[in-house]
Amino acid sequence: MPAESKSRPAVSPATGADAFIPRSARVLVTGSNGFIGARLVDQLLADGYRQLRCFVRPSSKLDRLREVCRQHGVEGKVEIVAGDLLSRADCERAAEGVTLVHHLAAGFDKSFAGAFMNTALATRNLVEAALAKGTLKRFVNISSFAVYSNRELAWGGTLDETCALEDSPVERNDAYCFGKLKQDELVERYGRERGLPFVTLRPGTVFGPGKQGLSGRVGIDTFGTFIQIGGSNIVPLTFVDNCAEAIFLAGITPGIDGETFNVVDDEEVTAREFLNAYRRHVRSFRVVRVPYFVAYGMCALWEKYSRWSQGQLPPAFNRRRCRAEWKRTRFSNRRIRSRLGWQPRVSVRAAFAAMAAARNS
Repeated sequence: MPAESKSRPAVSPATGADAFIPRSARVLVTGSNGFIGARLVDQLLADGYRQLRCFVRPSSKLDRLREVCRQHGVEGKVEIVAGDLLSRADCERAAEGVTLVHHLAAGFDKSFAGAFMNTALATRNLVEAALAKGTLKRFVNISSFAVYSNRELAWGGTLDETCALEDSPVERNDAYCFGKLKQDELVERYGRERGLPFVTLRPGTVFGPGKQGLSGRVGIDTFGTFIQIGGSNIVPLTFVDNCAEAIFLAGITPGIDGETFNVVDDEEVTAREFLNAYRRHVRSFRVVRVPYFVAYGMCALWEKYSRWSQGQLPPAFNRRRCRAEWKRTRFSNRRIRSRLGWQPRVSVRAAFAAMAAARNS
């Protein structure tokens, strides 16, 4: 349920039959029962879009999605399609008559092969099917901050859409980063070579009621204790409702094809501040704090031992990961505010109030 009200006001920059994506258009949402996807469906329904097709995995529990439909009085009226994006037939069925695709589904495989298959190859099948149908006007590609590298940024420097992408996800030991990089490359290539009308969004650390676990940017939940590294690093937070609204706007705003937008809220919150608020409002647990430069040195030793042992100990902790997740970096949302007119409606304080209320309900 949204943090501020059950029915948010419409935010469409254009309305009516002549809008870029009219409310009568068929809209496909993959990953529609997920943490962000269900909020996006809520936003689309709140804005008057009714021709929704929600693509879900056959094994998905549909509680979130059905609750959203119930709140909007459209139970049984929203089309729910169960399938596998690795199946071309399922993708063709999902893309039939679709004007707008919000592609949120992603793989979270630990292996690089699995990440490539369930993220990049699945996206290729969906893009091919959508282009073949001939009705597509916008493909919203949901990427991640994980694709960025801040190696060349000074301590406290600002990361925006112009910053370098990770050039060695294998050395970083980050299969998710690898999968998302390949997904973005694929979508951009289809844009250049096949005219795919796409927009890419890269959300930061999405949080809110219903989110299980804490982001690695806040710390590591391992060895039976939550380990916070540094703490002065700023977490690129975006509350789930704010993020869903950004994705919604990326779908219906004309004149932004081929552009990339980072999604991060206005407030700068350090990992220490976020963790303290989380423990106060959501749940309490034991924390051990490790200074950043101590952790950086330990990561270097871990890498060295991993090489010496010829991979018997995987380089789960390494300097690239240390920099990417815990180095003090600032984050800009200037482009998305300017080009999409987006502004985060829910403050961090209100977000934690919603999380506390969900815990107590």
